Amino acid sequence: MKIPRWQLLFGGGLLLATGLLYGLHYYIFRDAHHIFLYLLGDIAFLPVDVLIVTLVIHNLLMKHEKRSLLQKMNMVIGSFYSEAGTELLKHLASFDGNIENSRGKLRISAGWMKKDFEELLGGIRRIEVCIKCSGADLSRLNKFLSSKRDFFLLLLENPNLMEHDAFTDLLWAVLHVSEELSFRKDLEGLSDADLDHLSGDIKRAYLCLLEQWVLYMQHLKDAYPYLYSLSVRTNPFNPDSRAEIG
Repeated sequence: MKIPRWQLLFGGGLLLATGLLYGLHYYIFRDAHHIFLYLLGDIAFLPVDVLIVTLVIHNLLMKHEKRSLLQKMNMVIGSFYSEAGTELLKHLASFDGNIENSRGKLRISAGWMKKDFEELLGGIRRIEVCIKCSGADLSRLNKFLSSKRDFFLLLLENPNLMEHDAFTDLLWAVLHVSEELSFRKDLEGLSDADLDHLSGDIKRAYLCLLEQWVLYMQHLKDAYPYLYSLSVRTNPFNPDSRAEIG
């Protein structure tokens, strides 16, 4: 790897300054023994200095950077669910023929604890999802996804999501459904084989969206109780949900 020129000049300047200072010391005090005594002591301490810088300080900085990145990612994910994700869950859940059997498990409440979220996350992949497509429902979904397409693409360009593979996969799955629908001229007259293909695409996006939604709700529960309260009251799987407090 080529070292930048400014780094070579900077390093050379530091070495030159060290040599000049040691030379000045010898010129004034004429004590080479003292110079080499302390020089050897400084070199002996160098491994400990490297250990402190690389392991302790570096790890502290990495933890701080990771926390900062996680906070930024959660802010982006929060904007996704506020702008489109929660409404998209309602749309995709309407395709699920077994949704009535799953609503009870997905009704996250204000009193949920960490173990409740962990149990739900562990069982998401075991939830029986039966996607049934109809032309009218697909048309409504296509209209909604088309209206949010620019927003989804903008999220993909966000550098804070580069470290969040699962959420990036979710966006790609949703965009794939959008593209599949947009390329079909007549969503009302699709063949059974085509409907089966779209059902698989919708199921993939639905399960990814559902898993990330649970993780996002858990994050709100821990970090932002006031936002969590609103999200619980507007739960997309609760047909009686309302933002107003009764």
